[in-house]
Amino acid sequence: MKRSLNIKLLWVLAAAGLFQFWNYESYGQSTDLARLEFTYFPQSDSKNSFRRTRAFINYPIKLGKEGSYLVPGLDYENIHFKYHDPAPFDKGEDLDRYQSFKLALGYTFKINERWRFAAQGGVLLASNFENGTVINDDLLYTGGALFIKDSGEEVEKPWRLMFGLYYSTTSGWPFPLPVVNYHKEFQPDWSYTLGVPKTNLQYQATKRSHFQAFVTLDGFFANIQDNRPLRNSDKVAENISMTIVLAGIGYEFNFTEHFVYYLYGGYTVMNDIRMRDRNRDDVYDINKGNSFYGRTGLKLKI
Repeated sequence: MKRSLNIKLLWVLAAAGLFQFWNYESYGQSTDLARLEFTYFPQSDSKNSFRRTRAFINYPIKLGKEGSYLVPGLDYENIHFKYHDPAPFDKGEDLDRYQSFKLALGYTFKINERWRFAAQGGVLLASNFENGTVINDDLLYTGGALFIKDSGEEVEKPWRLMFGLYYSTTSGWPFPLPVVNYHKEFQPDWSYTLGVPKTNLQYQATKRSHFQAFVTLDGFFANIQDNRPLRNSDKVAENISMTIVLAGIGYEFNFTEHFVYYLYGGYTVMNDIRMRDRNRDDVYDINKGNSFYGRTGLKLKI
């Protein structure tokens, strides 16, 4: 009975993780109940650097119907982007700090023994909050739906397939984006995941120690409350967006079955930080040099 409950919760939280990705607030494919972490990477040939402290919690609530859950979630990020490169606008200290607060609510139910449906909606405040208050442009919305199929519990090589659509007002596209994810355990101590935002190959060296090689996406989006006009141009920077692609290796140590320390390190293969206008069109690209990337933290998982 305990294993059956854990399998159900795994699919619920994995769906929540994929949903959160498209707003660049999660690393997707997550089965975590809570996480506290720190991310750092400098920019090559520059004094610029990115630091992020993040905490979130998901709390599945079992409903009366078998296999049905509500999943409320809270997510907070504090970002320190040290920006020292010359720029065609007034930077000031207020472009160094950003925060985001997200409240999300998911719902999932079992269609049959192999299929599950999940949907999630969320509201987000993401800004430099330089005026000490909240304005309308700080408020963003997200929403999406997923279908999930799994192999069941009594197979030798378990697998899971997820696909669906997700929409976010931060993406810059006026249409939903696709979500695709496939996970499989192909040997007793080996598994792989294909899809976005993360593709990886994982090896369980011991009961406590896990290693993985991965390629993944990361990033952030935030409003700039006092818009920055570009010098000698009619363009105006109204928000900041970062999208990076990175490859690397990771290590996880399980203190207990549910409490884990993790350390990921790698190198960015695409580093796209840009200022955008009200229509989400790019107005200025910040240093795109690739560099080392590190992330570490603690998580509570099912």
